[in-house]
Amino acid sequence: MAAQFGRRLRKGAATTAVAAVAVAALSASQAPGVSADSHGRQTTGADVGQDAGATGDDGTATGNSRYYTDLPPLDSPNPSPTAGSGTPAATGDAEAGIPASVLDAYKKAEESLRASKPGCNLPWQLLAAIGKVESGQARGGRVDANGTTLSPILGPVLNGNGFASISDTDHGAYDGDSTYDRAVGPMQFIPSTWDWAGRDGNDDGKKDPNNIYDAALAAGHYLCRFDHDMSVQAQMNQSILSYNNSTAYLNTVLSWVEFYRKGTHEVPDGTGTLPSHHSDDATTPSPGTTPPASSHPDNSPKPPKSTPPTTPPTKPPTTPPSTPPATPPTTPPTTPPTATETVDHLADAGSGKLTATAGGTFAQKIVVRTEDKADKAVARVRVRFTIVGDTDATFTGGENVATVMTNGLGAATAPALVAGEKTGDFTVRATVVGRVLAGLDHKATVTAREADALARTGDTALTCVPGGEFADQVEVKATYKGAVAGKVAATATLVKSADDATENDKGPSFKDADGKTVRTLKDLTTDADGLLKLPKLYADDTTGTFLLRITTTGGATLTVELTVAAAPEPSGTPAA
Repeated sequence: MAAQFGRRLRKGAATTAVAAVAVAALSASQAPGVSADSHGRQTTGADVGQDAGATGDDGTATGNSRYYTDLPPLDSPNPSPTAGSGTPAATGDAEAGIPASVLDAYKKAEESLRASKPGCNLPWQLLAAIGKVESGQARGGRVDANGTTLSPILGPVLNGNGFASISDTDHGAYDGDSTYDRAVGPMQFIPSTWDWAGRDGNDDGKKDPNNIYDAALAAGHYLCRFDHDMSVQAQMNQSILSYNNSTAYLNTVLSWVEFYRKGTHEVPDGTGTLPSHHSDDATTPSPGTTPPASSHPDNSPKPPKSTPPTTPPTKPPTTPPSTPPATPPTTPPTTPPTATETVDHLADAGSGKLTATAGGTFAQKIVVRTEDKADKAVARVRVRFTIVGDTDATFTGGENVATVMTNGLGAATAPALVAGEKTGDFTVRATVVGRVLAGLDHKATVTAREADALARTGDTALTCVPGGEFADQVEVKATYKGAVAGKVAATATLVKSADDATENDKGPSFKDADGKTVRTLKDLTTDADGLLKLPKLYADDTTGTFLLRITTTGGATLTVELTVAAAPEPSGTPAA
């Protein structure tokens, strides 16, 4: 199995020599910033960018659940025996193999993120590294033809026994546990995170954490949220730590990223190599930790043998003490409540009116405060903001959920809201992570883009003979407060007169795809430069002056004259 040089070496001087050679070779083979620890493990010195020792909760993707600690082996063309066991070890070539469906899912997720979030610069090798550490690449690629795992991959019960305590949030729908949550699937999302981070990566209409295509795409979006750029090391580190808040986890993932960047190859599904050491294994220390005393070699110093006393012990008194010993307390000591447990409600902290034009950024941000029963602020509490309703508005970074820690004044400020193209109202709901409390809703409104002025781009007179077509098409430019008004809705109607805006029943007209007469065009939109070019106009047999009226959202109006007249007689032609 993998990471032979990552295991503890237990067998005396010969093994120590092997370890020394391994460390030297590994250190020489890595990219800048990558080194080896005292056990020959591959590690990466990284700028963590945040407190990696902070207590985790469901603010992370995995709930800080366990993970595989096996690290990449030295690249070796031939298998080498495991120290002291005679069992062939996995080689670099074997570990570089990634099951076909799993590798395809990672690359498709990278391609999708390159289109939707190009500034993230997500490499598929990062997804592969997390997939290796979280599930051993879906247990060596044990997935069906659609990429769904053949059997569930579940993390340990998150009941506070060695891990975070996260009560059930999905009624057991994902993890089968209606009491506590468990990390689920090849990328090990906890249910409360999957609810907002889940994606449909294989276009089957479902978001399934047990499907490698769905899970890989969800992991990519999770890592790229808040505009993190994976080409910036500190930002990549922060994203990895938000997946599982542990420096050892960060270094393990980065080690696999570097390993996979050196080259990988595809292997059949179900044949990938499987890791064997977990972060909660009692016999396998995490990178950088000191092995327990019981793992010392047999030649470690022994404590001196004790010499029995020459004087017999004093005989205990035969008379019992007159005062009986104190009865131990029957009530266990109470544990003070956490900051989250003291929160009684959420209060608005001056968010203001939330209104933006389609495609724009909301000027106001949502600010809430966590308070106890006495209306006093509670600091260091996680607040989740969720966009609810029929809208394509998002937070900065393209997500519809954001989790923020309250500051020393108990205030949490949501990321800026960015309006989409859908107009109308929606809701941003604030809730306290880890508590079942009423949410605090904020109404937000997206209004249509507007124009307050229209002008023709040309000044040529628009004339036509009866039964003919106008040579020039009408083109106008829309502006709003002097600036270009792009993507503004408009309507064009051939009206009866300047005082009667009803549709004319004679004179010039447009034609539809079937050649039928049309005198009103709806659902028109100016382009990004504020320009709108109308289709060709055609004249019937009626002569005279006619009016074309163009209006936009915001009240801009332009009336254009159209003249239909018989062609003048050629000069010198005798009258009939």
